[in-house]
Amino acid sequence: MPSFEVVDQDGKPVRSEDFIGKKTIIYFYPKDNTSGCTAEACSFRDNYAALTAAGYNVVGVSKDSAKSHTGFRAKHGLPFRLLSDTTTQMLQDFGAWGEKKMYGKTTYGTLRRTFIFNEEGILERIIEKVDTKNAAGQILEA
Repeated sequence: MPSFEVVDQDGKPVRSEDFIGKKTIIYFYPKDNTSGCTAEACSFRDNYAALTAAGYNVVGVSKDSAKSHTGFRAKHGLPFRLLSDTTTQMLQDFGAWGEKKMYGKTTYGTLRRTFIFNEEGILERIIEKVDTKNAAGQILEA
């Protein structure tokens, strides 16, 4: 797992070392309260019990502020932490920041990707084609 230090929705520091000892799903998404990102977060929320029963810790990451994450989390009843990477350093280190084409224009931004790590922090799988409505299912059904 790449080394990182960011804050969660409550402004509390979160470090990569915090996730050693538990299987961890880190999913990167572009923006709070957009349709695809909300569908993805709700997929993880609706399957949270099954994911935790399978031993996973779930964490969402975007470049939104901690304050934005607080509202997004409360509005949709998300039971997992949302990390704020306003500098995009974590996004870049994970390979979740890059060139995108939107409406015929090339821009740079968050690439929707899900990373699955084992208890030692070793990457086991990357999902690059995320099905936002079935994001949790892509992990549970694998």
